[in-house]
Amino acid sequence: MPHKPNFYAGGVLDRVSAQRKDQAWIDSLIAAAETRIVPIWRAQNFVVEGGDVPLAGIVTVADLPEGAEYVLLGLRDGTAYFAADLSDIEDPLVHPGLTGRGSFADLRSFGPLVAPDEGNILAYARGLTWWHARHRFCGVCGHPTVSAEGGHVRRCTNSDCATPHFPRTDPAVIMLVHAGDHCLLGRQPRFPPGMYSTLAGFVEPGESLEEAVAREVLEETGIRVGEVTYHSSQPWPFPSSLMLGFHAEASSREIQVDRDELEDAGWFSRDEILTSWGEGGTHRLPRPDSISRRLIEDWLRNEY
Repeated sequence: MPHKPNFYAGGVLDRVSAQRKDQAWIDSLIAAAETRIVPIWRAQNFVVEGGDVPLAGIVTVADLPEGAEYVLLGLRDGTAYFAADLSDIEDPLVHPGLTGRGSFADLRSFGPLVAPDEGNILAYARGLTWWHARHRFCGVCGHPTVSAEGGHVRRCTNSDCATPHFPRTDPAVIMLVHAGDHCLLGRQPRFPPGMYSTLAGFVEPGESLEEAVAREVLEETGIRVGEVTYHSSQPWPFPSSLMLGFHAEASSREIQVDRDELEDAGWFSRDEILTSWGEGGTHRLPRPDSISRRLIEDWLRNEY
């Protein structure tokens, strides 16, 4: 098993799940001057720029305009952290507490540059607020829902229903398929020029993770796999995936690309990737904060 967590993982907060039903306690945390707030605006994180590296924009309640919806993230060394969704405010940056301090940006545009512990908190905040924004109504009866238990439940307001809804996480398998000294990589049309990545896909109902790996590889490339070995996982809140990483041994070699899924796929040798990919080359690896990059780099080092 890998000795270090993937980026956006490695949770640094105590999620205090046993205390989330205590609304008086949560209210006291929101009122505390030392409580830290992670602002979110329309799925974008608040970031402080201008130094050598960007920093997570973490503020206090006093810095924020009225109308924010707070979601408890957890405690770190006794200090409470909340996410605050400011999406209903047209331009939160005009508020004096935020003016001139930073900007809102897609986490994927700066995530790899922040410290890993900050990346974990920012991803957690983005994923949880995204879920709230898209579950305003009950999927059972259609009535409005309200936040409960510190923002980790949304409850139907219809007394005849009262269904609790929980944060959504979509499991997806992502796998590096290899055969001897070669690995199988593919690219989608939306990828940056020259970028190839591992194959991936969502797990279907009634399917094991190993079965999902074999199915996705076969569907996208026509390659059959034998042994499937778990590597590690990564929260990927874009918007709500949990990436489950695997290595898989190929039992066939002839590629038949599904053009509805991939633009291209191919077998690439260790030596080819190590010597000619990257700066100045025609091919490039996936983004450094992705589990796809981790799967490839661990294979290149024979660490899997």
